[in-house]
Amino acid sequence: MHDERRRIEERAERLHTQRIKTAVYAATVPLTVEAWQAPGEPVPFEEAAAASYEPFAMDTPWGPPWGTTWFRMRGQVPAEWAGRRVEAVIDLGFVGDWPGNQAEALVHLTDGTPLKAVNPLNQYVAIANPATGGEEIDYLVEAASNPDILANNFSEPTPMGDILTAGDKPLYTFRRADLAVLDEEVFHLDLDLQVLRELMVHLGEHEPRRHEILHALDRAMDALDLDDVSGSAAAVREVLAPVLAKPAHASAHTVSGVGHAHIDSAWLWPIRETKRKTSRTFSNVTSLADEYDDFIFACSQAQQYEWVRDNYPKVWARIQESVKKGQWAPVGGMWVESDGNLPGGEAIARQLVHGKRFFIEHFGIETKGVWLPDSFGYNAAYPQLAKLAGNEWFLTQKISWNQTNKFPHHTFWWEGIDGTRIFTHFPPVDTYNARFSGEEMDRAVRNYQEKGAGTRSLAPFGWGDGGGGPTREIMERARRLADLEGSPKVVVEHPDDFFAKAREEYPDAPVWNGELYLELHRATYTSQARTKQGNRRSEHKLREAELWATTAALHAPGYAYPYEKLDRLWKTVLLHQFHDILPGSSIAWVHREAEAEYARVAKELEELTAEAVTALGGGAARVFNTSPFDRAEVVRTAEGAPTYVEVPASGSAPLAAAESPQAVTVAGRVLDNGLVRVEVAEDGTLASVRDLRAGGREVLADKGNLLRLHTDLPNYWDAWDIDKHYKNRYTDLLDADSVAVVEEDPLLGAIRVERSFGKGSKLTQTITLRAGSPRIDFETDIDWHEAEKILKAGFPVDIRAPHSSAEIQFGHIQRPTHTNTSWEAARFEVSGHRWVHIAEPGYGVAVINDSTYGHDVSRTVREDGGTTTRVSLSLVRAPRIPDPEADQGRHRFVYSLLPGASIEDAVAEGYALNLPLRVADSAGTPEPVVSVAGEGVTVEAVKLADDESGDVVVRLYESRGGRAQGVLRTGFPLAGAQVTDLLERPLEDADVEAGTVPVSLRPFQILTLRLRRG
Repeated sequence: MHDERRRIEERAERLHTQRIKTAVYAATVPLTVEAWQAPGEPVPFEEAAAASYEPFAMDTPWGPPWGTTWFRMRGQVPAEWAGRRVEAVIDLGFVGDWPGNQAEALVHLTDGTPLKAVNPLNQYVAIANPATGGEEIDYLVEAASNPDILANNFSEPTPMGDILTAGDKPLYTFRRADLAVLDEEVFHLDLDLQVLRELMVHLGEHEPRRHEILHALDRAMDALDLDDVSGSAAAVREVLAPVLAKPAHASAHTVSGVGHAHIDSAWLWPIRETKRKTSRTFSNVTSLADEYDDFIFACSQAQQYEWVRDNYPKVWARIQESVKKGQWAPVGGMWVESDGNLPGGEAIARQLVHGKRFFIEHFGIETKGVWLPDSFGYNAAYPQLAKLAGNEWFLTQKISWNQTNKFPHHTFWWEGIDGTRIFTHFPPVDTYNARFSGEEMDRAVRNYQEKGAGTRSLAPFGWGDGGGGPTREIMERARRLADLEGSPKVVVEHPDDFFAKAREEYPDAPVWNGELYLELHRATYTSQARTKQGNRRSEHKLREAELWATTAALHAPGYAYPYEKLDRLWKTVLLHQFHDILPGSSIAWVHREAEAEYARVAKELEELTAEAVTALGGGAARVFNTSPFDRAEVVRTAEGAPTYVEVPASGSAPLAAAESPQAVTVAGRVLDNGLVRVEVAEDGTLASVRDLRAGGREVLADKGNLLRLHTDLPNYWDAWDIDKHYKNRYTDLLDADSVAVVEEDPLLGAIRVERSFGKGSKLTQTITLRAGSPRIDFETDIDWHEAEKILKAGFPVDIRAPHSSAEIQFGHIQRPTHTNTSWEAARFEVSGHRWVHIAEPGYGVAVINDSTYGHDVSRTVREDGGTTTRVSLSLVRAPRIPDPEADQGRHRFVYSLLPGASIEDAVAEGYALNLPLRVADSAGTPEPVVSVAGEGVTVEAVKLADDESGDVVVRLYESRGGRAQGVLRTGFPLAGAQVTDLLERPLEDADVEAGTVPVSLRPFQILTLRLRRG
């Protein structure tokens, strides 16, 4: 046989794209269109319905950036279309095929009922099937003219990311608004050809099946009448039917498909637009569910459900009905799909609590898995947190984006830092926006790494990132691929069903221990520093407000615990932990609003804490300690005078001077408090730090607190990525404008260093040493005006550390300081929370911070044979895409060097730096709500139970990485105690002995106790 592949493939491609696709709609008539441009922000339907509309012609430019234009569309179905399937087809002037980052619209009836959204590959609105003829059409269409921030493939900065800078030039040209007859035979022929042509080209050239399909296509094209595509479509399909009917191989891989519409709660659009995106996508999904009984849609993010419930009650009602039918599957059990590294441990617990509780309360469904397809790495506390929230499985696919190493598993058990394991799956299709294309199905099978042990994988399908969701074309593909020779078998099913089957067939799946580190997007630990600082401060202020509100509720008659306010504020913070807000990868508008929201949250929490403290009774000044550790340190009175105080953990004490430790001396540029001696060089760096408790040991191997300004232009994804080559070009900031002593007191000494550098940037640091503490603070104030730079603060420590320890959620993780393999080398920038610790036997040093997350730890050997382990904190970046002004302006933060530190010291000082002692007038002297005796047993949260029963809930964890025994005492009569899950549901009774609760914890174990008051 002669090889005619090229002729046949080109013939099939041309006839398919030029003749068959263009014949899907058999007849059209235009709708009459009028328009009204809404002024400013989006308006309610009622206001738009009452507006005055002007005639609008096709091919007219419309839509300023971030604007809203309402279109009124009217028409009548022609009588001769009776018996046909009639649809409205609307093309707003779409650019490309991605629905998330351009014009979008929601079609309403005139009574305000949302029908369906239109976007590039989903332009229709069903009218009648079959039509009777004469149907009157009257739609109000809310169209959003969102700019294409991804234009030019992120190659240059754009002002379009903020309504304040985007201008008002129309972005789109309206192309089409028609009534049309859908030729169902041609529609299905189009799908037959798509599936067969794509399957064919991804089969090997040696495969008989490929050639069978090829020649069937040739015969099918012979049957096509080019003058009557519609009339010959059935005959063409008959030719193709035999090759579409051949069943899949018995050993074919199974792809479990589930509908999906990843909607970033903010990214290249602001939160206000996401609220509208949810209504559009969810309208489409419920419409598709009405059309396809076998369709199942998985949807996470309780926050987005709440937006629809509050703003689109008719769409909400349709969702509830789809859930009842089993076609809509709430998944994930989190408030939003948060970042996986940066939120604090308690915040991730609350993500799970608020998410799962929402689905239980509104649908009677307890979700079974964590659904995080797009976050930028996953901390090693997740397995335990997920299990404690009642989850059985975990899903992501983002690790497939690794820059260097291919992750070795697709189905596996993920083991966390405490030893908890959770069944985990990475879809080998390597996308959460699958369309069941031939390329995707080929990749899913070829890529799957569990062959020989497992036989199935998951494929979330539908347009996503900016929403859109599944389409009827994708569902038709799934039906054709259900049992087709040469393809994996596609079954549409609930994720719970997939995970149950996968676990049943592969119970002994391999184990991955520790974090799921993404070898990409490492700059998300640092970008948009004010957003990150807002999150860190909010988390700690929430802890503070809950503790003192609980204290007041127990001890202040008449005080009412602010359940509703705390719930609302927590949800605001949880929303802003979304995986494109907190990481700093959104447009300017998003981060501008985030900073304003964090300021509002801080103000409200300050007021709540002040109200609680005041409720304890006015009087003399007291010092309040929110930290879970006893504190003895210097605070300032209301007049600013330093005072040395001692305050119990989670308690308070009078603002009265305790017995002072050795005084601080200041001699030139040398600070000495008897514990450490710090010498500041003329250039403002640290020339020496000696630990006087360790025989005068020199801590530093070279200049300490060396500020290094690196060129920082990654290959792509500016706000997301820091590429390894950033290390190759830098300037050390060694020119100080001034170095001067600014405070000299027996309780503290401080030296201020001022610098100017770069493109007009200024930096002021106050280096402070306090009596009684070896901690050296660097209070930093930067006026930042750099572009495509990153500023790091480095501490070269004279320690041979085989690994570093960085705080993560409810514990810490160890990472090697060597680069023996590509896996270690790829971790050239990592994340941590409040502290990083390095040590050799007998001595350790910690670097502590109050707002940053990114850092690197490296190790070199000096000529003298000693080893230098350098810890460098990433302080601030200056990416220009997608926000061209990212991080510009003022930044204030503190980081610290803690010589001679153990892990326990690092934990305690991390809390201390992030939870400053509070001075307030209060006559009350209540005992701490709870106190714990036992090293390593650390209190993370104290609150009243969410069910408003008055029970006290305490969350503890083991913080050192070893076994811990302790005793919890209460500052109130204790009637009983229960161990609960994160949702505060009882798991078992806890022992109560003489009014105390004995506590026994394994390394990094989290324990939630519910305490019943007597």
